[in-house]
Amino acid sequence: MTTGKPRWERPGPGQRPPQQELLVPVPPRRRTDVRAGLLAVLVAGTGLLIAGLAVVVPFLVRATGSAGFLVGFLLSLFPLVVVLLAVHLVDRWEPEPRRLLAFALAWGAVMAVAATTLIQPLFMGVFGPRAASAAQTAEFLATIEAPVVEELSKGLGLLILMFAARKYIDGPVDGIVYGMTIAAGFAFTENILYFGRLYAETSGSAASLAVVFTMRGVLSPFAHAMFTGTLGLVTGLAARRWSPGLVLGAFAVGLLPAMLLHNIWNSAGEDFFLLYVIVQLPLFGAAVLGVYLLRRSEARLTHRRLVEYAQAGWFTPLEVDMLATPRGRRAGLRWAASLGRRKAMRSFIRTATELAATRQRVLSGRDVRGYAATERGLLDRSRRERAAVLGIPPTGPQL
Repeated sequence: MTTGKPRWERPGPGQRPPQQELLVPVPPRRRTDVRAGLLAVLVAGTGLLIAGLAVVVPFLVRATGSAGFLVGFLLSLFPLVVVLLAVHLVDRWEPEPRRLLAFALAWGAVMAVAATTLIQPLFMGVFGPRAASAAQTAEFLATIEAPVVEELSKGLGLLILMFAARKYIDGPVDGIVYGMTIAAGFAFTENILYFGRLYAETSGSAASLAVVFTMRGVLSPFAHAMFTGTLGLVTGLAARRWSPGLVLGAFAVGLLPAMLLHNIWNSAGEDFFLLYVIVQLPLFGAAVLGVYLLRRSEARLTHRRLVEYAQAGWFTPLEVDMLATPRGRRAGLRWAASLGRRKAMRSFIRTATELAATRQRVLSGRDVRGYAATERGLLDRSRRERAAVLGIPPTGPQL
């Protein structure tokens, strides 16, 4: 490594160091403190999950019966898998930790449903129509209560992740990923209720199940994902320049389009197919295009940060293209696979992406504490993983 100023104190090519960039390394938090915090979150999360299951499972079984619950569970797996596959495609550039995705899925499937079940009577008692007919009450539940209560219940899980795991949420793509995952869990449990109750009420009518399954499982598996994904997009944008007030404000703003989309969807009624063609399909197309453009932006940001490391001697220009462009990654993985080193190449790509994201967080004024130690660890890991890909002893700059 070159002499003079430590690398983490030097700006990238053509840059002046921004006000927020770390100029004096700050000691990282003690590992024992981090482990104690993670243990506390794990214990609290487990307790909440058990409490949520105690509310949700009996509710589902009472509403559907044991046979209906089983049928609903099995049918609901299909749309769940479809949405999770879409989440995987969105999340491929900078994969989120699996434990956090598991939390998001569990929150949607259990905690958000439990919260909705408990809050719904209170909401109806305060805001529900007085002396209304059954039809008016049903319309209020579908068009007002469900959009408000369900999006708040799902969004609370996203808000918890924004504060408890903020180092992993770098921008709108991450927000979309967590929002869609929470929505996938919620839709899974809701589908169990819909499919299972219909099975019980129609004595197992295959024709009735086929119609509802087609509408919910085939035509609209991404409905909830679009609602809560919109909230994730807005809060993820706020995460780029972190401040608690900004995130809370973005959360409040993001709830509005999420609730509006939910309201439009639930208001379709007899015009479902017309609304589906002229509104929902264009919205879904716009969402896919938006995610694609955000992914492109994320890739450019990764490339920009790795160029700075290449300027300091940690990567070659060819390696930057391989690690930070979609075409380069595909070519690198094919080459590594031909040598039986695909797993090592994937690790190398993942570490380089994490390194770029870590630097970007500091440049935007976030996670400055402990940055130097984190950066050293990632750089050292990337050096070892490059050697594993090439099948040689570790070489390159030393820290």
